[in-house]
Amino acid sequence: MSELGTTLLILARNAIAARLGQAQSPADDCPELHKHGATFVTLTQHGDLRGCIGSLEAWRPLAQDVQENAIAAAFRDTRFEPLTAGELPITRVEVSLLTPAEPIFFTSEADALAQLRPEIDGVIFTAGHRRSTFLPQVWEQLPGPASFMAHLKQKAGLPANYWGSDVHLERYTVKKWKEATP
Repeated sequence: MSELGTTLLILARNAIAARLGQAQSPADDCPELHKHGATFVTLTQHGDLRGCIGSLEAWRPLAQDVQENAIAAAFRDTRFEPLTAGELPITRVEVSLLTPAEPIFFTSEADALAQLRPEIDGVIFTAGHRRSTFLPQVWEQLPGPASFMAHLKQKAGLPANYWGSDVHLERYTVKKWKEATP
């Protein structure tokens, strides 16, 4: 694991631990931490999702972004109750560092699906005021482009078969680091 990855994982766990009043581990300082970066922090327990929050655009220093997203994933993901101190030891932290999003140009839904790169692309789906994203890791559960896109639309609050002239797609890739299983 890279020095940056190790440090991001420590910073994420430390942010959650501090909020719970628990001990923290020392973290190295890397020059990259002071540059703007966009991260997602994913929490799992026994392989099941326990929280996931992130930034799609780099707008604050990387260290701050990962810490704030870790706190949000642990305590503000509305799909879950806030993480408790007793859960932290069995919670596995994963940090994804996103590249800047690039637009996908397409002529139809079939054309868009044909351009998606399973297990490589994270996708941002926008239709009007509705927006959703899936990290590249979601391809593990939804390996087909059609299924991936259908679930992405549903996450945005639209029917799985929705397609309109207001659809805009962007793609990004990630570098990801995951803690060893507790």
